[in-house]
Amino acid sequence: MQPAQPTRAAQDQAFMQQALKLAAETIVLASPNPQVGCVLTQTPPSGGVPKIIGEGAHLYANRDHAEIVALKQAAQRGLSTVGATAYVTLEPCSHHGRTGPCADALIAAGVSRCVVATQDPNPQVSGEGLAKLRAAGIEVTVGLLQQHARDLNDAFAHFIQHRTPFVTLKAALSVDGKLAPPPASRFPNQPHWLTGPAARYEVQLLRHASDAVLTGIGTVLADDPQLTDRSGLVGPNNLPRRRPLLRVILDTQLRIPLSSQLVRSANNTHDSGEPDLLILCGKNAPNARITALTDLRIQVETLPDHAGRLSLPAVLSTLAERNILSLLLECGSHLNGAFLQQNLVDKAVLIYAETELGDQAIPFAQGIGSPYLFEESLHRVTRANYGPDACVTGYLHDPWPNPVPPPSKAIS
Repeated sequence: MQPAQPTRAAQDQAFMQQALKLAAETIVLASPNPQVGCVLTQTPPSGGVPKIIGEGAHLYANRDHAEIVALKQAAQRGLSTVGATAYVTLEPCSHHGRTGPCADALIAAGVSRCVVATQDPNPQVSGEGLAKLRAAGIEVTVGLLQQHARDLNDAFAHFIQHRTPFVTLKAALSVDGKLAPPPASRFPNQPHWLTGPAARYEVQLLRHASDAVLTGIGTVLADDPQLTDRSGLVGPNNLPRRRPLLRVILDTQLRIPLSSQLVRSANNTHDSGEPDLLILCGKNAPNARITALTDLRIQVETLPDHAGRLSLPAVLSTLAERNILSLLLECGSHLNGAFLQQNLVDKAVLIYAETELGDQAIPFAQGIGSPYLFEESLHRVTRANYGPDACVTGYLHDPWPNPVPPPSKAIS
């Protein structure tokens, strides 16, 4: 007796999961474009279970979008795409950018069916690729594993609508909600570790997934951090990050020591030609300090400031001009509070250690109160444990536009 054939729904799930896996592997290789995977399948002439004839993902440096990579792979194998099914994690584009429209390429290839995880978050073009495919007689289904696909591209979805980075605030906290011990009880230029190795590695994964990480001069002077990506992760075929993790320091008066780990570790020779350290200062920063840093080939940029504080919207605009889609905040109490009070944080990751620091310790965020009360403002909250430490992750702003249909209302 022949084993039962998987249903079309089960096949769709399996092939879309493979497309999502391909997309996920392009982390730090696709930005400032979205992470997209595509799988092409063809049913054998004799019938039965469809076979993968081509697959691929988008790498910014290679230009080709995921659909084009998959189509080229099928062509290289000498396999026909006429009547094939395409599984794509993001709506095929309908417009000319660095490459031609992928919707046109799928139509020209003779694809008969296209399963799409989620629509394009750009409200100016969302739905146009799907409409083009349908007008060509292609069967289109949208919404399969939609949330999984969206989670890969939160930063892109936010940036394409607002032209500012998607901001994630990360804070390691004591069980009583404090950020660090009182300054009088600490040794200068040394970090105070609250969380254990497993949680600290999770922070490395957050850095790896970000275009930039930001802190203030207070944290630099207190902890002398590196703020580097030490995850050890690489992409397919051992590809390193396409561009370095940009370390951004807010330093109104340029007090950063030239002997700090940040300055000493600055890499000015990355293959991408992009810096890995950017210091943002105020208009009254000493010229001698600017000269000393620029002599070390470190980028310094002046921004508007008021009462000794840099304009945070100006900070985000400056980073957007550099195509920074995702920004991770690893800040002290003042900057945490300022970003939150100005409604500039989109997502929060709070990691709680079992240590108790007491009432005199530094608060999570000035003007915000207990992080446990702050958690009540989060939605889509998830919880995890990293060794003995507990992590709470949640959103303050949904990065995806409302017109995109939710997974429960997939359209065919």
